[in-house]
Amino acid sequence: MKRLVVPVFLLLGACSSAPTRHPPPVIDGRTGEQVPVKPGMPVPEDSPVVVTPLPSTPAPGGGAVVALLDQAEDYHAAGDINNEAATIERALRIDARNAGLWHRLAAVRLDQGRPQEAEQLALKSNALAGDNRALQVRNWQLVARARWSLNDSDGARQAEQKARDLGG
Repeated sequence: MKRLVVPVFLLLGACSSAPTRHPPPVIDGRTGEQVPVKPGMPVPEDSPVVVTPLPSTPAPGGGAVVALLDQAEDYHAAGDINNEAATIERALRIDARNAGLWHRLAAVRLDQGRPQEAEQLALKSNALAGDNRALQVRNWQLVARARWSLNDSDGARQAEQKARDLGG
């Protein structure tokens, strides 16, 4: 009698399913309001309608990150800059794409007398900042301060100009 052997991976594959992905909402560029669009519906290239992802879920580890930021603030108030930095680093391990956390760590590094690292962290924050112009301005101002402390006056002036160009 022949035995039919079914590979285990076939059985396991039948039990899994891919996560459901929803396309981002479509926002009218003139009014800022969400436009009902069915999947696959074409949008003309010259249309004022733009596809803009809206936050639909809280940030990863939101509550934990907030608690860590509160703790970092307590360390800051107490003048314990090393524990402040370590606490922000812990928050970044939870939410590594949080541009605000990278900015905060950059500011701490500048306070610690580590301007080269502060500059790099602020630039990383800018890379993650998206369209948050206020954060970009603060990052460029921090880059300028870091460059001034490194006696890079040309670089500092360029960073200051970028901050002004962004509206700072």
